[in-house]
Parts: sequence; structure tokens; C-alpha cells
Amino acid sequence: IQAFPFVDMEVGNRTVLTEFILVGISADPRWQLILFVTFLTLYLLTMAGNMTLVILIKIDARLHTPMYHLLGNLSFLDFWYTSVYTPKILANCFSEDRRISLAGCGAQFFFSCVAVYTESYLLASMAYDRYVAICHPLLYSGTMSSSVCNRLVVGSYIGGFLNAIAHTANTFRLSFCGNNVIDHFLCDVLPLVKMSCTDTRVYVIILSSMVGFAFLSCLLAILISYAHILLAILRMRSASGRRKAFSTCASHLVSVMFFYGSLLFVYTRTSASYSLESDKVAALFYTIINPLLNPVIYSFRNKDVKEAFRKAILVTQPQA
Repeated sequence: IQAFPFVDMEVGNRTVLTEFILVGISADPRWQLILFVTFLTLYLLTMAGNMTLVILIKIDARLHTPMYHLLGNLSFLDFWYTSVYTPKILANCFSEDRRISLAGCGAQFFFSCVAVYTESYLLASMAYDRYVAICHPLLYSGTMSSSVCNRLVVGSYIGGFLNAIAHTANTFRLSFCGNNVIDHFLCDVLPLVKMSCTDTRVYVIILSSMVGFAFLSCLLAILISYAHILLAILRMRSASGRRKAFSTCASHLVSVMFFYGSLLFVYTRTSASYSLESDKVAALFYTIINPLLNPVIYSFRNKDVKEAFRKAILVTQPQA
């Protein structure tokens, strides 16, 4: 793929870039049709799975609980998250013009940051919901009232937007120069920092502080919640009670491990262990695969969701 010299201004003898080229998953034209069909299928399944879960939670009265309210927002967020990247991936599969403007790159970066930070806060809120439900069941209805639940959701989105604004402003105050080819399918921190022609030492400190505080505080809240939950489960005398308590947390735990595992894999590796291919695979997991898996994780063994789906199917069937 040829790099085009899009010029904005000169910094010394270096050309500052205003547009980039996203190589995508693969530059090999033989793979383009296969990749297009694969990602289109995944995108449609992700949209169908997450929106079905959102609709079921909305229309079925049995799912009007804090746990499902938080889950519905998580599904909506996953629908949004995958839509930030997948349309551009699909377009690049057939288009020879894989350019993305600096503004377009910034917009993709911003909305992906909103989704990632908000999902992190929502996962922490869901852990707190499970903590209250298992450790303080008699106080659950009062502690997790609809107003509290709504505040947790609104706070998650506000936190996501504020972090995204700070993160995006901090990143795109940098000047980018040199080769404008990004060997990736998204505008991510690591490729952009490599293209920066300004001093990034202050940027790295601010970025590390922001990401570290946001994600580690959420992860710490989740770990503390589950430490209390584990102690509460171990104190239960009934084996069936322990199984029921664990089953209510299992889906959330799996989702947390997938979400944080892929992010930590990408952003905590040393430069010596960095691999572009493994970076793309990990990025695919948290941008494409995880939003697809979440509705499956939360509904596969959930009797309430399966019953709501069965009821919705029966209602939509024509009467004989």
C-alpha cells in the first residue's frame, strides 16, 4: 500500500500528516472477500444478539430488575462499540482507497474510548449489584432501587465521555509525521504514538495515569466485590444455595475476564514482546468478538432470558 503525502504544515523538515491509511486486517487481496463475509456475518450476529437482548429486557416485566437494566445498557453499548469499527473494516475490504482523515481518525478514537471506559464502569456497577444481591439480600430492593440503578448507568456514561474527551484531546494535540500508513484496522494509541513527531514523554505519563486510574479502580472495585461474594458463598450451608449464587455471577465473571484480559494483553506488554499480529488479534477480540459473545454469555444459561425469548416468539407467531 502506497503512502500518500497529505500535507498540513511543516515541522522542521518533516511533513505533518492530516490523513492516514488503514491497512486493515490484511493487505492481501485474496483474503478480502473472505474477510468481508466473515466480518459482515459477525456484525449482523452481534447486532441481532445485542438488540434482541435489549428488546427482551424492555418488553418483559420479569426482566425489569436492576441486574437486567444494567445488562441491557451493556448490550446497547456493545452494539455501539462494534459499530465504531466494523463498517470501516467492511469498506476497506473492497475499497482501494483506505484513507481516513485526521478528523475521522479522531472521531473513531473518541467514540471507541467512550465505549471502552463506559463498559468498564458498567462492569464495575454490575459487580456491585451482584455484591448487594448476594451479601445483603434483605437490603437489595432498597439499596439497588431504580433511582440508584439509573444513577449508576448515567454515571458510567458521564465517566466514559469525560475520559474519552480527555484521552482524545491528549492524543490529538500531538503532531503526526512520516509514513502515514497505519498497519492496523483502527486508529489506536500505539500506532499513533509511533507516528508522533513531537515529544511524547508527557503524553505517556498522562495517558498511563488516566488509563491506570480508570481501569484499575474499576477492576479493584470488581475484585473487592467478588472477594466479599466469595466469602458469602463459602459461608452458605446449602449446596444448592452456593450453586445458585455462583451461577448468578458466572456470566459476569466471564465477561470481565474477556474484556480486561484482551485490554491488558494489548496495553501492558513491553516493547520487546510487542507483535503486530498478536496486537491485531487481541484488538479484534475486544472490538468485535467480545460484543458478540456478551449476549451469548448472559443468555445461554439464563432461564429468565430464555423464557422471555420463548414468550416473545410465541406472541409473534400467527394464531391458527
